[in-house]
Amino acid sequence: MTKNWKSIAEAKNAETKAKIPREWLIPLPPAEIRDVTGYASQFLTPAEIAITESTAHELVGKLAYGKYSSLEVTKAFCHRATIAHQLTNCLMEIFFDKAFKRAQELDDYFHEYKKISGPLHGLPVSLKDSVRIEGEQTTIGYVGWIGKNDTSESEALVTKILRNAGAVFYVKTSVPSGLMSGETVNNIVGYTWNPKNRLLSSGGSSGGEGALIAIRGSPMGVGSDLAGSIRIPAGATGIFGLKPSCGRLPYKNIAQSPNGQETVGGVVGPMTNSIADARLFVQTILEAEPWKHDPGVIELKWRPLEEDETREHAKRGLSFAVMKHNGEITPHPPILRALDIAAAKLRSQGHEVIEWTPPSHKIANSMLLEALSADGGAHTRRNHALSGEQVLPQIAASFSTTLGSLHEKSMTELWDLHVRKLTFQDAYQTYWNSTASLTKTGRPVDALILPWAPSASYPPEKFCYLGYSGFVNLLDYTASVVPVGVKVDKSIDRKAVGYEPVDALDKFVYESYDPEVYHGAPIGIQIVGRRLQEEKVLVISEVVEAALKA
Repeated sequence: MTKNWKSIAEAKNAETKAKIPREWLIPLPPAEIRDVTGYASQFLTPAEIAITESTAHELVGKLAYGKYSSLEVTKAFCHRATIAHQLTNCLMEIFFDKAFKRAQELDDYFHEYKKISGPLHGLPVSLKDSVRIEGEQTTIGYVGWIGKNDTSESEALVTKILRNAGAVFYVKTSVPSGLMSGETVNNIVGYTWNPKNRLLSSGGSSGGEGALIAIRGSPMGVGSDLAGSIRIPAGATGIFGLKPSCGRLPYKNIAQSPNGQETVGGVVGPMTNSIADARLFVQTILEAEPWKHDPGVIELKWRPLEEDETREHAKRGLSFAVMKHNGEITPHPPILRALDIAAAKLRSQGHEVIEWTPPSHKIANSMLLEALSADGGAHTRRNHALSGEQVLPQIAASFSTTLGSLHEKSMTELWDLHVRKLTFQDAYQTYWNSTASLTKTGRPVDALILPWAPSASYPPEKFCYLGYSGFVNLLDYTASVVPVGVKVDKSIDRKAVGYEPVDALDKFVYESYDPEVYHGAPIGIQIVGRRLQEEKVLVISEVVEAALKA
């Protein structure tokens, strides 16, 4: 490139900011206001607040009965999204004019034919930047990717399906450079902050989605997950996220870095403020029979019988396993408190909770890192070189201190990794099956509960561990993150006295916890089911949520 990479990034960022209407610009809050989710409301009308604080389920119902027009709903979310961006840096692309035109077309259709165009008729849906959409750019945080618009041919299949279902697209959300970090930061829009505690990260790599949805700037977002990229931001920002198994939902034309890595498969999934909204998302995608258009999708329709069976079991009591420590990294005090709360609440509702002592997660996490770095960082290094942009510390950390210092695997080494992965998957499945001898139901445990990460979020440059989320991807299991409903409390969640670290990494993670900094951050827990158990995991998530609220 002839221009300096900084000027290219600054111009792109300025172009995005210029798309915010002047009347929607706001004064920024003082630094002492950490949780800005309520701060946003003062700049909205009562009607906009009512719309944006509704669930997707509520909105599609009101749109279907003509109580709201698609245009007024779209404008309300566009307005709130701009506030979210000014407070957190959560947007990569803004295309409100297209959204307003689309919304008006849907309103015209509704008035002419007296019916909706699809199950998501008129609903604004936000897209993670890696989810390609015709006419807009997909940079995944690389300055060198700026300037190229996606076409109809390169558009993601999930985008096409949602559009055909009646969705209105209006923004794409921020990601870390190359998607390779649990913090969302890039050289284009900067750092994406957590709207519920602005001293902390919104997580990554779907961190822009997490921040936007948490501040109610979107009723439904599309995230992607390769090692926790839906669950980490969902947990950090206090929303719901679902990671399906590979092949359940279409991944066609989703941008990924490193592209072509299939040892551990990437997936798309919903990020929402309610479990019912996540179900709506999955059902809508499956109703379109995506296996006819994406060879990577399994022909597996939505299974209501799986839901019914799980609900029947829940009436008599489910069996849960809880894992408080994975043998590598010690969770912070508020995370351990949340697990204790969840276990106690579930027992009080008649469910069983047992301990979980599976095959070594340390082995799983080592294989995950081997898979994600099999090219020795070549893909990420090559894409940074397109512009000559600075490699941010959070990205360099993914490649062992300095970018490109990892060993590039030979084909023989990669095949060996595949064999070891399959062996581990078999051992884990065998262990899960063996728990039938430990439960009162006589069935293997219905779900595993554990942290999504060892902490409630991360201060800048403190993220360093994928182990609590990434093993799920290696196993190709289905998982969700559910908010516990409590926050970090500095008066309760003090550091443990006499704590002895397992090793240097455990020491680093534990010492990154400061009760003063983390105070007020939301806390979530991860629920893990087995492969292709999306229906079951959604029902169990509802059971856990109900128990936590009881």
